[in-house]
Amino acid sequence: MHLLVEEAHGLRETPQIASGNILTVDTDGLIDFIAEAGRLKRLPRTGWVESGVPDPESVADHSFRVALIALVLADAKGLDSLKAVRMALLHDLAEAETGDLTPVQKGADPEASKRVEDEAMGRLLDKLPEAIRGAYRDAWREFSEASTEEARLVRDADKLEMVIQASEYQKGAMGGEKLMRFWHAKINGEEAKAIRDAVKNRARKRV
Repeated sequence: MHLLVEEAHGLRETPQIASGNILTVDTDGLIDFIAEAGRLKRLPRTGWVESGVPDPESVADHSFRVALIALVLADAKGLDSLKAVRMALLHDLAEAETGDLTPVQKGADPEASKRVEDEAMGRLLDKLPEAIRGAYRDAWREFSEASTEEARLVRDADKLEMVIQASEYQKGAMGGEKLMRFWHAKINGEEAKAIRDAVKNRARKRV
C-alpha cells in the first residue's frame, strides 16, 4: 500500500507498512532482533579506537545522532523524514554481526565486504514480522544504492555526524592530529556541507 503525502511542492507517495497487530506474529523473532540491535550499544566505533580515543562512542551512539540529523535535514528540505529516519537507524545495523569495519578494511575487498554486510542484514531483518520486513529491506537497499534524495541525505548525515564527533573529541583534547583525517569525509548535499563548514570554523576559533 502507499499513502499520498501532500507537501509544499506537490503530492508524492510514501511506503505504508501493512496495518495489524504485528505482536501476534513471532514475538521471539522480534525480541531476538531487538537484542541483536542492542549489541551495537556495546560496540565501539573502530575509527576512534584506532585513533587512540579513550572510551569512544558506540555504533548505537553514532546511529542515534545520524537519525536526528537526518530527521532535521529531511524536514527542513521537505523530504520524507520517516523514510530518512528508518534508513538512518538501519544503516549500521549489520555491524551487530560483522563488527564495525573501517573504509580501509572494507576497501581491501569491496565486493566481499558488501556481500557479507547484505547477508548479515538479511539474517537480522528475517527476524522481523513478515508484515514489516519488506519495508525495512527496501529501506536498506535504498540506502545502500543511494537511489533517492532521502538516501543521499542519510549518507551525508552519516559523514556529518562523524565530523561533528571528531570536533568534539578534539575539543576535549582526545585523539589530536590523528583525528584530522575524519574532517575530509566526502559530503555532497549543500545543507550538510554548510553545517560541516560551520563546525570547521568553530574548531579554528578554538585554536
